[in-house]
Amino acid sequence: MAKLADSNTKKTEINTSGKGIKNINAFVLIFSIIVISAILTYFVPAGEYERVEQDGRTMVIPDSFQKTESAPVGFFDIFTSIHKGMVNGGGIIFFVLMVGGAFGILKATGALDALIVTMSRKLANKEMFLIPVLMLFFAAGGTLMGLAEETIIYIAIVTPLAIALGFDAFVGFAIVSIGANIGFMAAVMNPFNIGVAQSIAELPTFSGMGLRLALLAVFYAAGVIFVYRYAKKVKKHPQIKYFGNFDPANTKNIAPDAKLESHKWVLAVFLINFVVLIFGVMKYGWYITEIAGLFLLFGVIIGIIGKLNSNKIADSFMIGAKEVLSGALIIGFAQAILVIFQDGKMMDPILYYASEMLNNIAPALTAIGMFFVQLCINFLVPSGSGQAALTMPIMAPLADLVGVTRQTAVLAFQLGDGVTNSIFPTSGVLIAGLAVAGIPYTKWVKWVWPLVLIQVGIGIIFLLIAHAIGYGPF
Repeated sequence: MAKLADSNTKKTEINTSGKGIKNINAFVLIFSIIVISAILTYFVPAGEYERVEQDGRTMVIPDSFQKTESAPVGFFDIFTSIHKGMVNGGGIIFFVLMVGGAFGILKATGALDALIVTMSRKLANKEMFLIPVLMLFFAAGGTLMGLAEETIIYIAIVTPLAIALGFDAFVGFAIVSIGANIGFMAAVMNPFNIGVAQSIAELPTFSGMGLRLALLAVFYAAGVIFVYRYAKKVKKHPQIKYFGNFDPANTKNIAPDAKLESHKWVLAVFLINFVVLIFGVMKYGWYITEIAGLFLLFGVIIGIIGKLNSNKIADSFMIGAKEVLSGALIIGFAQAILVIFQDGKMMDPILYYASEMLNNIAPALTAIGMFFVQLCINFLVPSGSGQAALTMPIMAPLADLVGVTRQTAVLAFQLGDGVTNSIFPTSGVLIAGLAVAGIPYTKWVKWVWPLVLIQVGIGIIFLLIAHAIGYGPF
């Protein structure tokens, strides 16, 4: 640990010398996008589709688009949109704060530090197994149960563990975030994107699983290789490591002889928390409200077992919440972009003109065109089920008209919905996770964009295969 601390001190001196890459503050970046979006409302023709309620979802009627009176967003509306965005994103914002607070309590007991120290010893000289094994675990969670917001929880555990094993914050964050997103993109049995999309397209639920399993295998291999190569690089060149919120210089308070045994009951309760979480999600369909409440409950229990008094539990909760506050607030800023597009009536025209454009290209290229349309729409609607409800009522009948199977159209949706989750700032989960890890958004984009391009290429290849084989049943 001492050697790591020394190397990081040198790294800090290099970065603060003015020669490093200048990072754009995430709030500045997103506010700039809000302003640009508001300006666009003066130029993009307004329009709306009619919508109906069906099976608890708001559905677009495909042939109902009508131009409407322009609805430009005013100067003051730019600022009020941020409050509206905060309100719209309130669920995930408070989820992040409550989970962060619960982890603050866990950290105050010393159990998390002891776990990291013990695992770093156990995995000595075997640390490279950490990447493929854990990425497979998170990919399975993403592809079977749509693991997304829950990844924020794991980032706080895996990132310091990766650093303790000689890697850096990028490796730890990528293991969790990229691993889960790989599974989410392949969507073998993800009820939140493929389940909703196939239902709207009137396809049998989870049909076409064979091709998606192959897609999962290819995405997983590409992701593991990408992260593994970087992990080897930071092992060889420790001076390039980036530690984020888990600076090894601050780990000297972790006793090198930390005993896991003395924290066994705290960690046992922490494990039970995850068991209850998985059971609740799968059995009762729990979402962020129930999960946040669960973490708060177990956070208090852990504090009591860890022999913290009531004041210490409360203070530790506040400290933990404070550490993720910027990530929570940025979610509201990102939601403000969507508010501008909705208030300016730009969302539906973009969808309409995109579908009209797809009508005029060859069927094999239409599937790829659908993919890129979904990529763009994912910037505005980062929710998988929300994007399915918005686009699939149009894309499914469009697929019939242009000679593409509906299953291929669904594949284009799931790929477009997933690939850019690792790079778009409107993804609240991404921004909150980066805040937990302490990785600036611009640094992350520079690090991950080659993998995103590889994933786009893989997506195009699989769409061409899907069209060639008449991916069905229809």
